[in-house]
Amino acid sequence: MIWVGVLKRVAVLKGGVSGEREVSLRSGAAVAAGLRAAGHDVTEVDVTEHAVRLPDGTEAVFIALHGAFGEDGAVQALLDGMGVPYTGSDAASSRAAFDKIMTKERLVAAGIPTPAYAVLQDGASPQFPLPAVVKPACQGSSIAIHCVRREEEWAAACADAGRFGRSLVEAYVPGRELTVGVVGDEAFPVGEIIAPDAWYDYDAKYISEATQYIFPADLAADVAQRCREVALETFRVMGCRGMARVDFRLPPGGEPTVLEINTIPGFTATSLLPKGAAAAGIGFDELCARILALALQGDGV
Repeated sequence: MIWVGVLKRVAVLKGGVSGEREVSLRSGAAVAAGLRAAGHDVTEVDVTEHAVRLPDGTEAVFIALHGAFGEDGAVQALLDGMGVPYTGSDAASSRAAFDKIMTKERLVAAGIPTPAYAVLQDGASPQFPLPAVVKPACQGSSIAIHCVRREEEWAAACADAGRFGRSLVEAYVPGRELTVGVVGDEAFPVGEIIAPDAWYDYDAKYISEATQYIFPADLAADVAQRCREVALETFRVMGCRGMARVDFRLPPGGEPTVLEINTIPGFTATSLLPKGAAAAGIGFDELCARILALALQGDGV
């Protein structure tokens, strides 16, 4: 089933000004092709500054911008001012979900399992048990994320993450790397990522051919159901709508532990949301059209 509804002139925003520009260009091109195949009139807009210029007659926007000025609420606020429907979460929810510290605060307040963490202070040596994960508060695609296993690794990890502003450290959770895509009120089948050296960094995501993606993950039915429930709960707690992807670690014998939520997941050939949709029997073209339909119905604007 292709969710076309009333055909709309759609602008797909891609590229952007963040460190995730190249990934976004690929995501946007794939989304544009999917929407065209679903019957929409699509214009691709390469965003190269902190501004958006939409083609005349644009009736809806599919945001495929990753990172800053894509997932941080800035472009959503501009589109709100234009009165144009757009895909995904609104400005406030996007801003909260993009900030890993704000996300942690909300997850902890809601009682959703998430690794213990601390906000890193400039120039201060972290006092945190090893192994630990250091990451920028506001970056995606695993940019500048480091697993610190030895004391002598702290300085380089903190300096790299600190290039992007505020950063945090969180407890490393051993176990399996899982992910759940959410579209509307539906949580897709759980996926598992098996990365080289058990570390899913930028290279493992976009460069390595050794990373394995298993959809659906080989999990007991009750564990898989719990992952999907926690994904939907996280989606609601963060005030998200339209689409998102929730990433977990599953420790041996433990609860699914939320690492983060991504409000504009990737749409590249290796991206996880389309893989989860496919496991649910939803093709790529239908996925794109369904996400757009949520915006047109008022759930993404």
